[in-house]
Amino acid sequence: MARNPRASRLETRTARLKLKVRQKLYDFTTISPGIALGYRRNRAAGTWVVRVADGHGGNWTKRVGLADDHEPSDNANVFDWWEAVEAARKLARGTGTDTNRPQSFADAIDSYERDLIARGGNVANAQRIRKHITTTLASKPVGLLTARELTHWRDGLLAAGMKPATAVRLFKNAKAALTLAAKRDHRITNQAAWRDGLSGLAENFESRNPSRLSDAEVQAVVTAAYAIDPAFGRYVEVAAVTGARPSQIARLLVGDLLPNGDGPRLMLPSSRKGRGRKVSRKPVPITASLAAKLLAASAGRAPTEPLLLRSDGRPWQSTDKGDHARLFEQTAARAGFACTIYALRHSSIIRALLAGLPSRLVAANHDTSLAMLERTYSAFVSDFGDALSRRALLEIAPLQPGKVVPLSGRRS
Repeated sequence: MARNPRASRLETRTARLKLKVRQKLYDFTTISPGIALGYRRNRAAGTWVVRVADGHGGNWTKRVGLADDHEPSDNANVFDWWEAVEAARKLARGTGTDTNRPQSFADAIDSYERDLIARGGNVANAQRIRKHITTTLASKPVGLLTARELTHWRDGLLAAGMKPATAVRLFKNAKAALTLAAKRDHRITNQAAWRDGLSGLAENFESRNPSRLSDAEVQAVVTAAYAIDPAFGRYVEVAAVTGARPSQIARLLVGDLLPNGDGPRLMLPSSRKGRGRKVSRKPVPITASLAAKLLAASAGRAPTEPLLLRSDGRPWQSTDKGDHARLFEQTAARAGFACTIYALRHSSIIRALLAGLPSRLVAANHDTSLAMLERTYSAFVSDFGDALSRRALLEIAPLQPGKVVPLSGRRS
């Protein structure tokens, strides 16, 4: 049987009341590995305080409750020594009912995940942090994080081979989780720690090389998708024609299909990128043949039902690594390519730029910004700009020997 921790000056009220009143705590006693219980002698009832090591050379403290100096214990607000020991252990390990315990980094990630679910965000953003965080960093209270240790985490991931582009996305998610924790707990005042400790990569960030497919290759991919599964074929054709993200395609409703008017179009929902961003819908033109396929497949369904369904009648998942990923891998292999479904988005954007559409219109149709468009597709934008500039060049015909070209008007 485990031995109960003993503290002769703290175990009884008689012994505690003999101590002098002071701000400094008395006799922190180890009650479990990394957990110690101390006592503060006040003019009125004293208080129990737990101190918890963070595993990284630091610690945090938290008030457990009142000591039974002047009233009987109730094991809820007033504790004797033995009850305080158990309450302190629960508080330190997060198994108690005290929701006011300082949040650890791991707690912040869990809260961030719940927040994403509540507002329809992508939970993969939280799962990405959880996958890469160290055990030591996960257990540390958010309020005690320092820029130095966050920078050490960042540099360790890069040294292990993480690409800068991947690191930028990871640290944006981490900053969002930590900022949410600080927003909900005003005791957390060290926001500069993650602002400074996880920065420094955006300035040198280079986008991944976009996979571009020719029009014939896109056609081959769509044909292969229909051959594997007609329902998935419609999904892929929407991706190819609109250049939309999988998360947008999965959230299309039957009412978003506008087959008539000036031309068929889809009211495409915006992505969920960005904290607190309100989802809106913008009209994006589609081909008449695609509109006819979608209209036939959605006949008889309510406007609020999903427009695109799997072959078994279930809606498609909206995550980037959702149920479409495996099917598209088979589709690309059947068509003879090695790419993801995002190649269709890249190809759509590049096709629009080379066709002469204004960059602002291309950005609006593909739910992105001009800055992101220029950064990701800068090579194609430059090529397109060069082609446009050459249209305005004046070709000077060589002057034939001995021939003088008269100038119009009189010289003064």
